[in-house]
Amino acid sequence: MNSILSDRINQMEESATLAMAKKARELKGQGIDIISLSLGEPDFKTPKHIQEAAKAAIDEGKYFAYPPVAGYQDLREAIAKKLRDENNISEAKAENIVVSTGAKHSIANIFMCMLNEGDEVVIFSPYWVSYAEIIKLAGGVPVLIEGTLENNFKATAAQLKDAMTAKTKAVIYSSPCNPTGSVFSKEELEAIAEVVKSQEGVYVIADEIYELINFTGKHASIGSFPGMFERTITVNGFSKGYAMTGWRVGYICAPLFIAKACEKMQGQFTSGGTGIAQRAALAAISGDQNPSKEMEKAYLGRRELVLELLRDIPGIKTHVPEGAFYFFPDVTAFFGKSADGKQINDADDLCIYLLEKANVSVVTGAAFGAPDCFRLSYAASEEDLKEALKRMKEALGKLS
Repeated sequence: MNSILSDRINQMEESATLAMAKKARELKGQGIDIISLSLGEPDFKTPKHIQEAAKAAIDEGKYFAYPPVAGYQDLREAIAKKLRDENNISEAKAENIVVSTGAKHSIANIFMCMLNEGDEVVIFSPYWVSYAEIIKLAGGVPVLIEGTLENNFKATAAQLKDAMTAKTKAVIYSSPCNPTGSVFSKEELEAIAEVVKSQEGVYVIADEIYELINFTGKHASIGSFPGMFERTITVNGFSKGYAMTGWRVGYICAPLFIAKACEKMQGQFTSGGTGIAQRAALAAISGDQNPSKEMEKAYLGRRELVLELLRDIPGIKTHVPEGAFYFFPDVTAFFGKSADGKQINDADDLCIYLLEKANVSVVTGAAFGAPDCFRLSYAASEEDLKEALKRMKEALGKLS
């Protein structure tokens, strides 16, 4: 029946993270004890004061109608204030903010509004799985510049300069990075900004969704640098730092003409995001930040635990992630090996092997532009992490 479907959907890759999570759920449904380390989802509950704000909004009865397409004015003002006060993006105003149904929706809006057929977007790789597929859906051409384990998976400004052409329309990166957990320093971002400013008509999409899970204590926003506000679309949201994945609230801060274009696009596709979720988001960004700080501390403790356990597995090579909640180890030492008739040719094979033999789900690095690696999420309890790494060590030890 594929002939009935559009070329665009037939050519689109399924999200590898969601596919692996689905497979893990199916096995759990069969009674198999699967430990899932595949999804980028906090295992914490949404903080209580945010929940209470949503309940109060329901009781008020004022937020059941269609919200404004770009989001409620008070939420947009609160986001703009946060960006001015905490990110040093001094030009940010409510009119620059568009609230969407998650940061993924924000990114889709951006590329649908900016790209014409054949426009190129330089992606810092390893990259979040959906960047390339959304770019292609919008008619653009992904151009990857690759960071390696040796440089903490951070591609450089020099690589960006070499990759840019007359067709380059945009550059996209995440910091802290999904899938690697790497964080770009202010100095690294300043160098990237200089390259971007050297070519007219090139914009940066800065994905800062993991901003509140940053172990360096030095988050930098490229949109705060001189001459960069008018060249930057900052993407952020509430899913990761506030444990609000299911509430689906993300946002952009963009030059006014891009913000208006995204509002226009969103008006035709989804209209405004859920009203009750927006009231919860307002409480999150304006209220007590201590729960987010406590979650960050817990993630740091888990990072140290998993780092120690990974280093105890022969063949695993890893850097030390500086943020988010992922490890992205190089697993090439296991390629060409086998056990129980199962041959490991690449990271895809290794992830299936670990799911079947260790009952642990992780995601192949091929989905993130790095086929020598896999992504492991440590957004799980310490008990599950210890058991998962124990199982992985045993299963990998059988490969020869």
